[in-house]
Amino acid sequence: MFGREQTGPNLARVSPMAKPASSSRRTFLSTGAAIAAAHVWIPRTVHGYAVDEVTARLDIPAGTSKWDLDTPALCVDLDRLERNIATMQAAVKRFGIAARPHAKTHKSADIAKMQLAAGAVGICTAKLGEAEALMAKGVDRICMTTGNLSPQKIRRAMQLRKQSVQFIQATDNEQNARDLSAAAKEAGVTADVVIDVAVGTRSGIPPGEEAVALAKLVDRLPNLKLRGLLSYDGGAQHITGFSTRKSKTLENIAPNLEVRDAMHTAGLNTEIFSGGGTGTYNIQHHVPGFTDVQVGSYLFMDMQYLAIGGEDGDAVYKDFASSLTVVGTVVNNRFPGRITTDAGAKALTLNVPHAGVIGEPGADYNAGSDEFGVITFGSGGPAKSWKIGDRIEMIVPHCDPVVNLYDVMYGIRNDRVEKVIPVTARGRSQ
Repeated sequence: MFGREQTGPNLARVSPMAKPASSSRRTFLSTGAAIAAAHVWIPRTVHGYAVDEVTARLDIPAGTSKWDLDTPALCVDLDRLERNIATMQAAVKRFGIAARPHAKTHKSADIAKMQLAAGAVGICTAKLGEAEALMAKGVDRICMTTGNLSPQKIRRAMQLRKQSVQFIQATDNEQNARDLSAAAKEAGVTADVVIDVAVGTRSGIPPGEEAVALAKLVDRLPNLKLRGLLSYDGGAQHITGFSTRKSKTLENIAPNLEVRDAMHTAGLNTEIFSGGGTGTYNIQHHVPGFTDVQVGSYLFMDMQYLAIGGEDGDAVYKDFASSLTVVGTVVNNRFPGRITTDAGAKALTLNVPHAGVIGEPGADYNAGSDEFGVITFGSGGPAKSWKIGDRIEMIVPHCDPVVNLYDVMYGIRNDRVEKVIPVTARGRSQ
């Protein structure tokens, strides 16, 4: 519960320096709803550096308390992470679809391997650099959801195809499809391709006859193999209120379904009809022929997703548990009604809603300074007396860009470091 201790299978928040509690942004604190996920047992198969390697790599004793880590420290609660993966896999199985998780969220080969071992049909990447970094660490079932346009990127993509027959890439225009075919021929491979069909106006070819024509072209071109289509609706993921989110999602994807049906009628391959995300994972299966969801943030559950509300009508989206936090240190308490931490924009980004301060349900966290965060308290004041040097823990605003700020995540179990998980593709945005 917000502002209350959690024990047992829930995320432990026990520390002499920080009271155990969960919090969310101010606009829905009044609901008093708990942020929790279903209690699902799964084997604990987290990969990463073992505890003895932790000591050698980062010069910390094995089993170090997370409250003794140098800060800011990016921490992931392993019990919650594992439970979130299991919950998602059980859900998509129940819905008759699959998960193709998006690695832009975690950028970690170790976590990608966990997702694949749990039953994911593949891993998505947004950028070629992400795909290269993950494949170098043994993750080879990759679908790139954005196109490669420049000659050098196309050549790099064909090298990935030579390394893995399970590498898939997207295209959304005729010239790019022809360039892919020529590069595949030069590399001596047949490249697997999906058509990126737009939902909204961000990327992809607009749904309609032009999209079907592009699919037919890809099917005809030598050295390309058409695998289906992508239709990701990023705008629907954070629509507040489940009923509104569901109706808008189904409305938005209707033209894309027509493209899929036209492709199928024309005898084209539609084995992949992929899209959706954490906000719509329990909606996409209502779309006929839909195959898999590109879920990402369900692993970590940040403040943005907590605010969208769940199918049960609760204002807090609690299908999955918040597992990703940043631990900081109080560096100043001398000014009334506020404290300063060492976790600013370089630790938490400037995304909104602001970070949620665990144990301080009335607090607002402003990470507007590069190096420092300022916490102000409501009329009731802080829940405890914060001292300089105290550790303090925050739920991140938006997990994807926060993860990209760190070299490693500390895998925590029972408040102690069990694994150090490298952020394999940190900074690989090209």
